[in-house]
Amino acid sequence: MRLLRRIFPHPFLTLLLTLVWQLLVNDLSLNSLLFGFFLGIVIPVVTMPYWPNRPKLQNIPMVIEYILVVLYDIVVANIAVARIVLFKPDAARTPAWVRIPLELRSPEAIAVLAGTITMTPGTLSADLSAKGHSLLVHCLDTDDPEAVRDEIKQRYERRLKEIFE
Repeated sequence: MRLLRRIFPHPFLTLLLTLVWQLLVNDLSLNSLLFGFFLGIVIPVVTMPYWPNRPKLQNIPMVIEYILVVLYDIVVANIAVARIVLFKPDAARTPAWVRIPLELRSPEAIAVLAGTITMTPGTLSADLSAKGHSLLVHCLDTDDPEAVRDEIKQRYERRLKEIFE
């Protein structure tokens, strides 16, 4: 078991790197799969000293739910942004800066939240407060910044809190 942990210090990262390599290569062959798996083993082993306190995922079904929610939101937000860009005049748009107070304390959870916000079209994580207690988000178009804040806290932060803390 100890040898297995040394070879695969981050098994999910190994699988993720293998999958990302396959997506980048866009060719399903034994060679590309083996090379992706090789990268999935080497990169976590080489970067192991930089992960002294590896985060523990507390709730795996919630991870799956979170991924599905984010994928759904990305599709819906793409449609909404396309409508805004194509049909809403510039003068009618109301961009806004929204400050999101964070209950999350895990740096990994905050990084996932910021990345999720940035991946969702129409929003962008711009800054994290010095102590990590709030996140500054830019919205492309919103009439109610408080509703954006509440939606981010409810849809993403709540789930991440269950996953990481």
